[in-house]
Amino acid sequence: MSVTVAVDANGADLGPAEVAAGAVIAAELGVKVRLFGPAEQIGEVAEGVEVIDAPVSVAKEPDPARAVRTSPEASIVQAARAVANGEADALVSAGATGATLAAGLFEIKRARGIYRPALATPVPIPASPVTLLDVGANVEVRSEHLVQFAYMGAAMATTVLGQQRPRVALLSNGSESSRGTAVVIEAGQQLAERRQSSFEFIGNIEGNDLAANLADVIVTDGFTGNIALKVMEGISQAVVGGVREAANSSIRAKAGGALLRPALRGFRDEIDPEGPGGAYLLGLRQLAVVSHGRFTRYGFSQAILLAARAVNGDLVGRTAAMLEAGGALRRFGRG
Repeated sequence: MSVTVAVDANGADLGPAEVAAGAVIAAELGVKVRLFGPAEQIGEVAEGVEVIDAPVSVAKEPDPARAVRTSPEASIVQAARAVANGEADALVSAGATGATLAAGLFEIKRARGIYRPALATPVPIPASPVTLLDVGANVEVRSEHLVQFAYMGAAMATTVLGQQRPRVALLSNGSESSRGTAVVIEAGQQLAERRQSSFEFIGNIEGNDLAANLADVIVTDGFTGNIALKVMEGISQAVVGGVREAANSSIRAKAGGALLRPALRGFRDEIDPEGPGGAYLLGLRQLAVVSHGRFTRYGFSQAILLAARAVNGDLVGRTAAMLEAGGALRRFGRG
């Protein structure tokens, strides 16, 4: 299936041209891209990338919801509208989470029966990637939100990562079912009572188990998830930096480092935060991906490619089917 991805080029730390370079990489691999951003800064692009001149950015606005409502000409709004109108199959943003969430809700809309969209990202853990959600869309949640996040994360792990019947856990301050906030305890009870074939609920895990290969999907609120994700990213960068510094600390270390370089390069690539391409905004009628503003062209190309993969795998449809089969869709009158 030929996939077209609408990309908002504004908001990246390295500028729209870097996002455009990522779009070109993705286009060379078969994904069509509609790139919304300042044409003057983007410049020439390769075949497969269409530039729509949209210089207005709301990426740095303090009130993204208001900015999106009052700026229909903004690049993120135009990109989201292209997806809503069927001109593109998925949305990729260059790093403005609040604006992307607002544009997604106003233009693409929530999927039927969804309480809240959630940001889900594959955490790059060697040999055992973990889907973590929510990582920033919802600071406060109710138990039924966490239950839906569990189904969303399971659908993503199955569709994007190929994990059949993934193990799903709640992030808490203890592995016992009685530990955690009232919301976490209630969500655990609801998930434990449900019988579903799409995933295996294994209960609670603690923060030190995030990278222990105990679960394939880890569910939490957006406040906790965002902090956990950034702590892991910071530690992985510090580890890579420390290894590099140690390998250059002496003549002997440099000799040993030369022998280890191929293996270390592979390890570095496995834990590179740019590899997953960003976070999926799940729970909309169509797919959206939010990249990190500090990404290079490689990260943006990965975001576009992974969005295309999720479209081809019908992530939105699979998520809806899992939620309906599990009886987890929103009841009328609750938001």
